[in-house]
Amino acid sequence: MEHFAIVHAICRLALAQPTDALVFQVKRLADALLEGGNEEDASALRAVLLLSERSAEMTPRRLVPARGIAVSGEALLPNTILPADKETGARLLDVIFPSETAKALPIFSDAHRRAAEQLVAEWSNAERLREVGVSPTMSCLILGAPGTGKTTLAYWLAHQLGLPVVLARIDAMMSSFLGTSARNITQVFNFANRFKCILVLDEFDSIAKMRDDPNEAGEIKRVVNALLQNLDTRKPIGITIAVTNHPKLLDSAVWRRFEVQVQVPLPDFTTRCEIVRRYATPCEYSEPEILTMAALLDGCSGAEVEDFVRAYKKRFILDPVPTSPIEAMRDVIVINDGRVSNEVKAKFLTDDAHLAVWLKNNDELSLGVVEIASLIGKSKSAVSRLMNTKF
Repeated sequence: MEHFAIVHAICRLALAQPTDALVFQVKRLADALLEGGNEEDASALRAVLLLSERSAEMTPRRLVPARGIAVSGEALLPNTILPADKETGARLLDVIFPSETAKALPIFSDAHRRAAEQLVAEWSNAERLREVGVSPTMSCLILGAPGTGKTTLAYWLAHQLGLPVVLARIDAMMSSFLGTSARNITQVFNFANRFKCILVLDEFDSIAKMRDDPNEAGEIKRVVNALLQNLDTRKPIGITIAVTNHPKLLDSAVWRRFEVQVQVPLPDFTTRCEIVRRYATPCEYSEPEILTMAALLDGCSGAEVEDFVRAYKKRFILDPVPTSPIEAMRDVIVINDGRVSNEVKAKFLTDDAHLAVWLKNNDELSLGVVEIASLIGKSKSAVSRLMNTKF
């Protein structure tokens, strides 16, 4: 390559302060040189890249000022070395940077949405709170049924603050070797305490079980004790969010370590309507269709509502096209049997006459005969006759 010595010098100087984009482009250049048969120049560039990576690992990372956010520490970089289990070599955590975390808050009730925004406001105004002698919330336990948006909420909170998530890998932390699980927990907390991040402990009940559970071996006591000690140490340092589907399994001492405990409920009718609307796009469904799907999914989680809506959209794309929205919903119910309650399923899978009466008498729906007719795919007069049938 002509003038490669100049290019090599430019790359070496630029990589003294590397960025992801710069490293990517230098790698592209090295690959292009190699493909062109210039192995010597390609090797020289790869040597510069390797030297830059080693320098980044050896050089202490700069401390990031708080700027109103409740945590401080070293900047967490994509090439930061992550802790691993000493016996198996399994990585103990994953790092999820803000560009990869949830940008949209799950659809919650107004009260739960305001609670999430309150946490962000506390963390973003930490200095103002400390001026009046109070501290922002540093630990949050999120609990609720599977599929209610708990983990997505944790990621959204991190995204709002522009902080990476340090996600503990519970499966890797728990070891069959005596004492190793407690050591792994300490490794994860030490890492999170060093960097500017939010520590997320998903499936928290796996490491925070009741110590008096007769079904658990003595090792769980050591694990929970190590967890409690590390939670106490971390409290003034950084934000910790734990997520669990099984709050009843948690040790009683664990609850006291969390300043905020957010119970994420199953979505109510209004919230289910909003979830249907969000995931119906780009398809356009009538308001009676949206209301009816929300009604038949009573007792479902937000994730289950989302799955049902996706299946409903696919049903209309397939051949043959259903003759009515109710026919499509019935087809989707059959392949989503576990998501729909037996009571609602019995109403939808019965004859049109019984279903029409149920739709008419459902106070949440408030549907008229014309709207019910559009759902069932019959004329207004035919539906009126069905509803007047003596059962």
